[in-house]
Amino acid sequence: MTKMKKVQPQLPYAAEAGLVNESKTVNTLRYEDVYYDHQPGRVTSVEREGTQTFVLASAGKLGLRIEVWSDDVIRFFYTFGGQVDDFSYARDPQARIQAASIEFEQTDTHSILTTANLELRVRTVDSSVSITARDSGQLLHEYAAPFYARTTLLRGLDQMRLQFKTDREEGFFGLGDKAWDTDLNGRCLDNWCSDSFAYGRERDALYRAIPFFYGLRDGSAYGVFVDNSYRSHFDFNSNRDDLATVWTEGGEFDYYFINGPALDQVAQRYAQLTGLPELPPLWALGYHQCRWSYYPESRVKELAATFRDKNIPCDAIYLDIDYMDGYRCFTWNKDYFPDPKQMISELRDDGFHTVVMIDPGIRVDEDYPVYTDGIKQDAFCRRSTGEQMIGPVWPSECVWPDYTDPDVRDWWGQLYHELYVEQGVSGFWNDMNEPAMFKVNSLTFPLDVRHDFDGHGGDHKKAHNIYGMQMTRATHDGLKALQPAKRPFLLARANFSGGQRYASLWTGDNVASWEHLALANSQSLRLAISGYSFVGSDIGGFVDDPSPELLTRWLQLAVFHPLMRVHSMGNNTDGAAETENEEVKKAERENRQDQEPWVHGGEHTRRNRLAIEMRYQLLPYLYTAFHHHIATGTPVLRNLFFYDQHDPRCREYGDQFLAGNDLLVCPVIKPGIKTMNIYLPRGEWYDFWTGKLHAGQQKLRARVKADRLPIFVRAGAVLPTVEAVQHTAALQRLDTLHLSLFLADRGEGTLYWDAGEGYGYQIGQHSTRSYRVERSGQQITLSQVVDGQFNASFTQANIRLVGLTHAPGKVTVDGELLPHALQFDQRTASVVVPFNFRTVTIE
Repeated sequence: MTKMKKVQPQLPYAAEAGLVNESKTVNTLRYEDVYYDHQPGRVTSVEREGTQTFVLASAGKLGLRIEVWSDDVIRFFYTFGGQVDDFSYARDPQARIQAASIEFEQTDTHSILTTANLELRVRTVDSSVSITARDSGQLLHEYAAPFYARTTLLRGLDQMRLQFKTDREEGFFGLGDKAWDTDLNGRCLDNWCSDSFAYGRERDALYRAIPFFYGLRDGSAYGVFVDNSYRSHFDFNSNRDDLATVWTEGGEFDYYFINGPALDQVAQRYAQLTGLPELPPLWALGYHQCRWSYYPESRVKELAATFRDKNIPCDAIYLDIDYMDGYRCFTWNKDYFPDPKQMISELRDDGFHTVVMIDPGIRVDEDYPVYTDGIKQDAFCRRSTGEQMIGPVWPSECVWPDYTDPDVRDWWGQLYHELYVEQGVSGFWNDMNEPAMFKVNSLTFPLDVRHDFDGHGGDHKKAHNIYGMQMTRATHDGLKALQPAKRPFLLARANFSGGQRYASLWTGDNVASWEHLALANSQSLRLAISGYSFVGSDIGGFVDDPSPELLTRWLQLAVFHPLMRVHSMGNNTDGAAETENEEVKKAERENRQDQEPWVHGGEHTRRNRLAIEMRYQLLPYLYTAFHHHIATGTPVLRNLFFYDQHDPRCREYGDQFLAGNDLLVCPVIKPGIKTMNIYLPRGEWYDFWTGKLHAGQQKLRARVKADRLPIFVRAGAVLPTVEAVQHTAALQRLDTLHLSLFLADRGEGTLYWDAGEGYGYQIGQHSTRSYRVERSGQQITLSQVVDGQFNASFTQANIRLVGLTHAPGKVTVDGELLPHALQFDQRTASVVVPFNFRTVTIE
């Protein structure tokens, strides 16, 4: 008789109520749906294809291909029914299998594959997998149950599931912008790009879907990247049963096991798989000002003039959706902006770049050329029944381009021509691209909407998580085609693994609260270690108004986030869509809820100015850190335990982080703080503000001032900075670079510098200056080696020595004595030398 299987609702991956598991016995009963379990079963043979691919045949319907991508990266590709579609939006097109030393052996009980660093065993009886580090013998990855798939009569393949062993002490990190604490152990999380207005703590389905995580077990790190665009779920020991479970709601289960053993090595190898961004234009690392919305033109000019009058640095002003004519993308509201080209030119003359929003929702309007041309191009998504997918976003009726179609991507990219080429807009902001849809609880399309998927075909269930990524790809590639000599700047909301190749991110529509300040910190860190170093948050909170203290503390934190942008909602509401909402617009005009740095006046303006000035002072260091990121894959922002993963106390202080290699930042994330506990990891650390040296691996009770965060510098660091300027274009006219040497017996540092724009840096038009410091007795020697051909405006270097125990007597530059050069003050001394020195000796 038929076996009736009750669903176990406590398991997050269980089937919906009403499904039953059908046995082989024929019967005439009917159910809401019927599901079937599948496992690989016993391994019957292993076929080697080429040198680094192994195909396992087994008794079940699930097939497995194992590819050795390197000595430390192994790919597992599970398919159902023998169909293989090796297509990936996430994988970098430049990613290639690297040569590895591989040995293969079969025994009665296992198929054993070894590389230089890993041993992989596949158990013959049920195809279960285990991976061990060869040098330490440590077990890194072990299936707790055979791999599993489920099909149903009505939905087909609807689940692929991996379950592996863990324990309660193992750390899990990554997965993008989850609004949770640093460690994900004990959590069950969902990856589904979602419009998440005013999201709260613990909401897990946010704007991004990044199915990549780190495991840290007994001091050894590994990563797992699941290259599957369907909705995915990650259960890290939530039942406290020492099990982790990952499952997807369709498609092939294509995952990469990435060995460390260092967390930085995992990050670098993940970056090799999914790619890295280009070096951004230097202005994009400046301070950005945005709100919903700055209009009309007179308001924008007033804003720009106020920044300059108050001597507060700023590089970019954003125009939100109200700059458009009735929310028609690629148009201007001529009542608000009668001559946008002239306005943009005048802003640029004063050092401001203009960034405008472009959404995917295209207004249904027969008099709107983007809509009518898109209809001719058959560019818009269709329902499964064939008609256009029409729904509400800002306009009450929109259609959406199918960015998974390469012809549509090409068409979309050319739509930026007037804004980008003719009118001089510097950058773009792709918002609402989950894709968001108003008025329905699902927040998005029906799942049966069809997509081209680059000729592979599929529905929205398959394409949803990569829709925003492919929009940014279309925009990015279009901008590059339109102005090949210009580095594009693009900010996006929804994205997927690999989307860091096309756009920067911000953490979405947050709230002006101390809780969200803490979340902005943890989310930006999580995104950075998940591949998205070019990340920031809506400083001050998008929803509601920050207190003066909250805005200042958020600005102080954001100094170290690669994207530094204030963005606020003002008086706008969800009802503000469509131009007939004049009452809302009137209220906005009469009672602006602004969030500029001077909004609270007086001492608060001074503190905010200091924070933004610090950002500009640190730009040489931050630009260098970003260049290091694109060269190596090392995240710009890293948790303390990336610095020392063997120190359990580094995991306890999840709000502290490293910005670049040398700065340890301790954010203030609670109001009224006068002192705070901090932890210094191994080594020695200087107080950035006082120059006092502290031993590492200790807790400190730090005093907190209103106008600064506790910041520490790695002993031995050489920190490049400049005087604050009003915008980044002025950086290229400065004559003095400041080099702060935080003394140790040996030290090092780097300055990367180029024109800040264009691609000359790719053909040697850059300079990478490597600094080395040695201290022997009373003598300190600083040497400089230069690579590259870029001639910076700097003519002199102001060398500042921090941590002296005595007043130096003389300075020699390239063998020549520099008379009367030193200035000494307590533990520091400074001296000005030629910028292109080779060796400076101080004794």
